[in-house]
Amino acid sequence: MKKISLVKLFFTFFKINAITFGGGYTIVPVIKDIFVEDLKLINEDDMMDIVALAQGGPGAMAISASILTGYKLRGPIGAFICLVASVLPCLIILSLIAGFYQEFKENFFINAALQGISGVISAVLFVTVIRMGLKSYSKYPGFTILLIIIAFVLGYFTKINAALIILILALIGVGFFSFVDRRYS
Repeated sequence: MKKISLVKLFFTFFKINAITFGGGYTIVPVIKDIFVEDLKLINEDDMMDIVALAQGGPGAMAISASILTGYKLRGPIGAFICLVASVLPCLIILSLIAGFYQEFKENFFINAALQGISGVISAVLFVTVIRMGLKSYSKYPGFTILLIIIAFVLGYFTKINAALIILILALIGVGFFSFVDRRYS
């Protein structure tokens, strides 16, 4: 497997987090494009695992996905490098904004840009969800589709916390695959 240098890993994640607005769900396709498509350092299945773990864990998904990607590529030091590279742009940008908050708050161009960015973020999230959904089929597509439908219904029509939905469906998955693996192996 190809290896990425720690310096390149740092600057790649620094750049990703400096220019990507919208949080974890918008960063995931960028990470995927760079590390799966362009650099070919991670395969599709590993990327899906990284996303699933990042979503299921506590904290900001963007940082979790960065840490997990760094760990996959370079172990614990890679995870730490990606953590620092992911947090640093936010700290720098927010420190600058805090100093000029009133000017930013009332600036027409900044408000217009943020409105435009929010529309783009919605489109990127939609495309990411569709792509991930199509890739999430297992050898039991009917079961996967059922879980997707259950997750959608619970998430859209109830006030159940997303983390609880993930936990419930993870337990259902463990139960299902434990039964299927025992029965058919």
